[in-house]
Amino acid sequence: MSTPLRVIQWTTGNIGRRSLYAILERPDMELVGVYAHSAEKVGVDAAELAGWPRPTGVAATNDIAELVALRPDACCYNPLWPNIDELVTLLSAGINVCASAAWITGGKQSPADLDRIGEACRAGGSTMFGSGAHPGMTNLIGMALSGACQRVDEIRITESVDCSTYESADTMAAMGFGRDPDTPGLAESVRVESEVFAESAAMMAHAIGARLDTITFDVQFTAATGDSDLGFMAIPAGTVASVYGYHRGWVGDRNVVSVGFNWTMGDQVTPPKPLAHGHVIQVFGVPNMRTVLHCLPPKDWDEPSFEGLGSIYTAMPVTNAVPAVVAAAPGIVTLADLPPITGRFAG
Repeated sequence: MSTPLRVIQWTTGNIGRRSLYAILERPDMELVGVYAHSAEKVGVDAAELAGWPRPTGVAATNDIAELVALRPDACCYNPLWPNIDELVTLLSAGINVCASAAWITGGKQSPADLDRIGEACRAGGSTMFGSGAHPGMTNLIGMALSGACQRVDEIRITESVDCSTYESADTMAAMGFGRDPDTPGLAESVRVESEVFAESAAMMAHAIGARLDTITFDVQFTAATGDSDLGFMAIPAGTVASVYGYHRGWVGDRNVVSVGFNWTMGDQVTPPKPLAHGHVIQVFGVPNMRTVLHCLPPKDWDEPSFEGLGSIYTAMPVTNAVPAVVAAAPGIVTLADLPPITGRFAG
């Protein structure tokens, strides 16, 4: 057996702790460090943070220099948003980064920040990669389905779900939920919040050989017909309870790629289209291809809710990519550049 890859885990929130657990499970990876964003996690053994059954001897730290000095091969980077200074520090030190932090191509970053990432990769001989569930895994499946087509006219991917189990009031409010549908600038706020979807649209367009002229965004808000108390946030009657929108890539007047969402919060709303309770992945062309991807619990699932399944679904396309990213050429790579990412046999 080859020497395990030395990996550090960056943050241990809903997504990060699932990644941390998976690193500890894999014989081809060795956990060597954990970055803690919260002060109360500093000094805590990784086992406690991940729910691992025995001590690891690896304590969380907020000292970035200490983690860099460990000379890891890779970092599983799982904050909600990318921090360019952090990424530059890691990449320039030769640490390959696999991120779920709203990163697919880096296209939503400013040109100056993107240049900094590129230069850090060159300086460190390192690779920057981002994925997740949606965008991420859904785009990979869309691109794979296009491989069965003689002609591709459009790839369209829609996350069609009730988001009320995703307990992040700040994120949901930024996407418009619980706000007046006529709030000035609300559509632009949602566009910016979901801009990583545009990155994934651009990646798919590039993969099928389409040179986009522009990317647009459209969204429709539907108000709640009654009050909903979701515990972590309220959706009063008359406020946004459904958000239906797409980031669309165009070649001339042809819509070639579309990545979006049909999201609801609570049961006091009728969305513009019925929920599919999964990811609807469609390729229009010859032939048309369509599948709906569902994330379902196994028979031995013993957690009190299914929320953790979504966290695993988001974390694993990133964690499982570590070996391929370490082996990749330096620079920014995407799912379209890497070989297929697979999970690990549970034997």
